[in-house]
Amino acid sequence: MTQLAIGFWGGYFGTTVLMLAGAVFVFIRSLRRVALNAALSAVASAFFVLAFLGALPIEDADMLSRFLAHVASVVAALLAYLLFSMLGLLRQREVRRRTMLALAALAATVVMSGWLMQPQQALRLSLAMACLLGLTALILSLRSALRGDRLAWVAVSGVFCMLLALAGLGWIALDRAHVPWQIHALSAIAGTAYLATMSSVLWMRYAYLIELHQVMAYGPSYDPVTRMRSHSGTANMVGAAFQHYRDEPVPLGVIVVSIANLPVLEQLYGLAAVNHALFIFTGRLRRVVPAHVEMGRLAGDGFLLLMRNCGDNGPLLQLARTVQAHLAKPVVLNTSIESALLGKQRTHWAAEVGVGVQRVSRTDARASMAVAMGRGMSRTAWTYPSRVAWYDDSSGEIVGMPEHVR
Repeated sequence: MTQLAIGFWGGYFGTTVLMLAGAVFVFIRSLRRVALNAALSAVASAFFVLAFLGALPIEDADMLSRFLAHVASVVAALLAYLLFSMLGLLRQREVRRRTMLALAALAATVVMSGWLMQPQQALRLSLAMACLLGLTALILSLRSALRGDRLAWVAVSGVFCMLLALAGLGWIALDRAHVPWQIHALSAIAGTAYLATMSSVLWMRYAYLIELHQVMAYGPSYDPVTRMRSHSGTANMVGAAFQHYRDEPVPLGVIVVSIANLPVLEQLYGLAAVNHALFIFTGRLRRVVPAHVEMGRLAGDGFLLLMRNCGDNGPLLQLARTVQAHLAKPVVLNTSIESALLGKQRTHWAAEVGVGVQRVSRTDARASMAVAMGRGMSRTAWTYPSRVAWYDDSSGEIVGMPEHVR
């Protein structure tokens, strides 16, 4: 191996050390599942590379080929399992168990079949298995990405780099004496890119858990929508909107969302479960509410949405119905604020959501009265089949929203 090739592989192992250091940091923060995934990915990949570069003290060529065949089978199965876990494909216990058994059985079958072949043939069989698992992971990642999972696009690029590195390392192991340095360079760069992309995926997962832990720990004093620790941000938002309305009297759309059964949830499972539910709801709101609609927390069991320049009731009512439909979907909640136990203590729960809708068009309208009225309508909406109540300007009455709005 030339000095240039050694330099490229040095960059790869430097990235591995950084990834392990990050895993230790995450472990200290008690996020052990993320730390374990990061450490296993780094160690398994590094050992795979060391073995295929010929760094192990095995002089006999046939023995080395058989050992590399075992390494390729086991490491490929392990990395495939970790990648499926990162993509969120193994959330159900039964699916996780079946996947683990299937990968273990595949690795064992390939290893045992290799003993019926010549060492070089056994190595080629194990490399074919590794490539097959890599292509499977690439297809699953691409499918998740096309379904809208932005994190999966990072995984797609990472798996593609892994396949490039695997092809290069396979060439190195099968024809070590005649491999040009460019193959070493390409394999090292691809391996480094794979570690970097997997680190970014794990970091996003780590950041999500840190944010979730903060929300569950701080509760109502931390605003998951505006990232504030109090409700003063919501009050400022409403005040600014109504000040603008008084200066330019263009109708304002006000939507108030109230959740009826949060107190029951707290009595059954504690404050941590309530905070997790609110965290999930704010995430759903951010996904369905248009960018021009302002949002904020309201009291301990509700949310406030403001739509400026609301010319008619149609878009306002449609948004209210969309919000109600998304927030009423069942959720799976963590019931412990211990980071190490996130994902282990779970309960299924569905919110009783009421939505109050009004369009503020009177010149003498006051912010406090509009918010109070919206809050009252949202609680009244709990009794309506559509769970959405709105103030009809023409009749001056609060009515239930029709089942179909155009």
